[in-house]
Amino acid sequence: MKEFHLLLFHGSSIFPECILILGLFLLLVIDFIFDQKDKAWFYSISLTSLVLSIAVLLFQWREQPMISFFGNFQTNNFIKIFRFLILLCSTLCIPLSVEYIQCTEMAVTEFLLFILTATLGGMFLCGANDLATIFVALECFSLCSYLLSGYTKRDVRSNEAIMKYLLMGGTSSSILVYGLSWLYGLSGGEIELQEIANGLINTQMYNSPGIWIALISITVGIGFKLSLVPFHQWTPDVYEGSPTPVVAFISVISKVAASALATRIFDIIFYFSLNEWHLLLEILAILSMILGNLIAITQTNIKRMLAYSSIGQIGYILIGIIDRNSNNGYASMITYMLFYIFMNIGTFACIVLFSLRTGTDNIRDYAGLYTKDPFSALSLALCLLSLGGIPPLAGFFGKLYLFWCGWQAGSYLLVSIGLFMSVISIYYYLKIIKLLMTERNKEITPHVQNYRLSSSISKNYIEFSMIVCVIASALLGIVMNPIVAIAQDTLF
Repeated sequence: MKEFHLLLFHGSSIFPECILILGLFLLLVIDFIFDQKDKAWFYSISLTSLVLSIAVLLFQWREQPMISFFGNFQTNNFIKIFRFLILLCSTLCIPLSVEYIQCTEMAVTEFLLFILTATLGGMFLCGANDLATIFVALECFSLCSYLLSGYTKRDVRSNEAIMKYLLMGGTSSSILVYGLSWLYGLSGGEIELQEIANGLINTQMYNSPGIWIALISITVGIGFKLSLVPFHQWTPDVYEGSPTPVVAFISVISKVAASALATRIFDIIFYFSLNEWHLLLEILAILSMILGNLIAITQTNIKRMLAYSSIGQIGYILIGIIDRNSNNGYASMITYMLFYIFMNIGTFACIVLFSLRTGTDNIRDYAGLYTKDPFSALSLALCLLSLGGIPPLAGFFGKLYLFWCGWQAGSYLLVSIGLFMSVISIYYYLKIIKLLMTERNKEITPHVQNYRLSSSISKNYIEFSMIVCVIASALLGIVMNPIVAIAQDTLF
């Protein structure tokens, strides 16, 4: 009986993850037992498990913070909000893959298994409370991301993407583990995050040169996952070569999971090196905002453009992480990340539809789309405007709150550069919107002239995600106060 109560105590903290594991098990059983499989069941099981996990997570919102599994996993409102964001990413991305998988004839079961397993890895990474759990969760997430990026095996670009992603990802993981091993040694053999901080105090190693080595190594490892300059080299090639639904998934979930890991490691372990890691992140944020937005202007492929745009966006998000001392610092980061999920996935939903109809991702080929598919063109335009921070869309209010919190915390240089680069980003977003709305026959390419609307059920899945993201990108900023209040309630 004692063991049963102990299992309930520990299991309740990861109940949302247990639902996903059950969903994974059902997918495997159905795929193994039945020869004639209805693919709709696979999507239904995956989405149902994700929605149930979200419901359970929200139901647990008011529960007290706890550390379970003998110190391996921690739950509090701050961690729960990141787990919620990861589940939200997966729930919105799976509908994007329905028609894509039909057209490319990819295996459905394995694709959904990798998506759900990556989601599990990201959720465990958010709550991981010791070095071993951090590494295992990170690799679980990373390996599934590598496999997803190379899922279209017949595509040369996809094969190139997975090779670059795998090699650079393996290198960054090695550097991250090297930094974690320094923490283990300097703290006297501790592996739990808080115990490492206490161990550094007891051993008087919190100001030693080894802490700098650990800090730099961990920053490099996390910087790769966040696509920070100069650790961003993999990003444009992986975005261009990977299946578009996979790009939508990786582009948001990796940032959410890595941001959760970064905030907890820097805030707990490197508390005594506050100025040092602030300086490191400020340099990376400035480089990411400047290079990401400037290089995005020159791109001719829309997926590569969004890759560099995402590099600039994570530079903005770092402002909230750096301004952690402000009551609103982390809250502004969480709020903007929520808005970014909807804006980014909404943009990729439009790109998935267009690429399936035309077979191209070149920006030039979008010319005149409004004349053939007004709904997709307007949806893409609205999401791009929101990414650029045009009022009164959600992106504007998210950036306004983020920059205001940064200014209040004294990050004048960061905020000034962020504001200037936001204005620059509007240029390349408006360039695409201008092409979408053109009606000049000379500018309209054969891809749009031969564009055919479809009324298939699979298209409705994509449009569902698109509509949800467009509505959120347009209206969430207007009802921002409750979101900010919830974000502030998550601070640990």
